[in-house]
Amino acid sequence: MKMSELSSLAEVPVATIKFYLREGLLQAGVASSPNQASYDEEHVRRLRLIRALLDVGGLSVASARGVIDSIYSDATLAETFEIAQNTVSEALDAEQLDPSALQRIDTLVSDWAYQPTNPGRLAAGRVLSTFEAVGQRDDRGWFARYKTAALLAAEADLDEIETRQSRESQAETVVVGTVLGDALFAALRRIAQEHVTHQRYSPEGTV
Repeated sequence: MKMSELSSLAEVPVATIKFYLREGLLQAGVASSPNQASYDEEHVRRLRLIRALLDVGGLSVASARGVIDSIYSDATLAETFEIAQNTVSEALDAEQLDPSALQRIDTLVSDWAYQPTNPGRLAAGRVLSTFEAVGQRDDRGWFARYKTAALLAAEADLDEIETRQSRESQAETVVVGTVLGDALFAALRRIAQEHVTHQRYSPEGTV
């Protein structure tokens, strides 16, 4: 198909497609003449992936390019996970975090296998410090219950990945699941909070 047809089918403006081509987010089409190229369904899929990462996932162009490159590389799934996690996580320096908070996170997840540099470990340590700084207490197993929910979500991620047949499709699910999964999990938590609030605090029979 021509670029105009690609634009119409993917619902992405031609100018935006050209920008993605220049930035290396979208693979080039097959040259059909000196000034023309042909595109196919794979370009449509890639465009939808790009828009998902940018618009819903909130990634920058550079970050999206990095995770897309990892999908179409020879990286292992573990390496792709690491790239995706680091892309969606704020870069933190362990040396600037409260070591006692990091130790408490390590104690909380002592039965998990992970690297000390895992961005989730560092972020969790900072969050724990902030909870304590504002006077919040873990009186009823708050953090342990979050740990349980996180493990269920991670198992769901990996179970879904294992249904994909090719390495490329698995890697794409790693990236999409990591980037969009964060957004979905947070959104579902918002709904669940309202649901439980109504169950516990609303007069019977009201919504």
